[in-house]
Parts: sequence; structure tokens; C-alpha cells
Amino acid sequence: MIQNIIFDFGQVMVHFDPMYMVGKYISDPTDREQVATVLFDRLYWDKLDRGTITDEEVIEASCARLPERLHKFVALIYNNWIYNLPEIEGMHELVKHLKNDCGKRVFLLSNISKGFAAHAHEIPSLADFEDCIFSAVCGKVKPHPEIFDHLCRKNRLVPSECLFVDDNAANIAGAEAFGIRGYLFDGDVQRLRAYLKNTL
Repeated sequence: MIQNIIFDFGQVMVHFDPMYMVGKYISDPTDREQVATVLFDRLYWDKLDRGTITDEEVIEASCARLPERLHKFVALIYNNWIYNLPEIEGMHELVKHLKNDCGKRVFLLSNISKGFAAHAHEIPSLADFEDCIFSAVCGKVKPHPEIFDHLCRKNRLVPSECLFVDDNAANIAGAEAFGIRGYLFDGDVQRLRAYLKNTL
């Protein structure tokens, strides 16, 4: 029986949209696209997820690739991106329902930076999770089995009693290879609700 529900963060709990985040500060469409492409480059964000680059290094490297007139926006956008993540409607309520009404243990497992982890307590949609595992903090990243093992060992979870909800097929495959059932989230909260109702 499934006792534990594990959720990804970006594109599951919240919308992670670089153009939206940059658009909060830059109105010109060309400048907006240029800054979003550079500042949110996976070249930096994969390293942020692993904890092998600092926030300051990301800002410095991004400025080096952008016109000087845009430098003033880089730190502003980067230092505020965690506050510009609109919740996916219905997901916070679903987590609360699973925890409070269904008696399930709920967890967060995200490839995300140390900078985000330091401010995670400021994110309302994380308040109901029993534990939040952040890749850069634990030094392990999805889809590798080590991060699922870390989550289960830390919280004394039995993999076969867990369900993992993520929007990335590779991460779902990694969880299933470890023995955790996976659900590939497509943005349809009602479909996920129906699946959970029939599964739990």
C-alpha cells in the first residue's frame, strides 16, 4: 500500500518559467529573451543543482555574456526568482488533503540550488511537507538512485510504499528503477487527483 507521496517542485508544485520571471523586471521582448536565455542556461543550473557553483558565480558569468546595459537586471532577477514562482493551481490543496485527510506522509524531492534551499521556509507551498530534500544540499541529483536512497534512509521509507510525482520522464524512470512507483505529471491536477483516489 502507498503510504508516502513524494513530489517534485518545479512544474509540479509551481510554474518555473524563465520568461515570466525575467518579464517581471524587463519589458522589452528582445532584452527579456536574451537575459532569460543566458541567466537560466542549463550550463549554470545543472551545476546549481549539484551544488558546484555559487549564486555569485552565476551572476558574474551571466553578466560576462550580456551587454553592460543589462547587467543591472541580472542580480535583481536572480536574487528574486524564488519569489516569482506561481503555484500550480490545486497542488498545494492536494498535498494538504493527502496529509490531513488521507493520513499520508508527504515529501518534496527537487533538483535545486543551495540558494533556494536557504530560503525554502519562505515558500508557502512547502509548508506541509514533512521533509524537503534538495539536491545541492545533499550532494545527489535525480535521476540517480543515490538521491532516492538518501530520501528513504533519512525518513525510514520503504520504496515499495512510495509514489513519486515528477514531470520529467528520466526522473520517473530513476525512481522506478529504485523500486518507487512513479507518476509522470502532465500539469493536469484533476487527473492526478483521480489517479491517487484510485491508487491509495
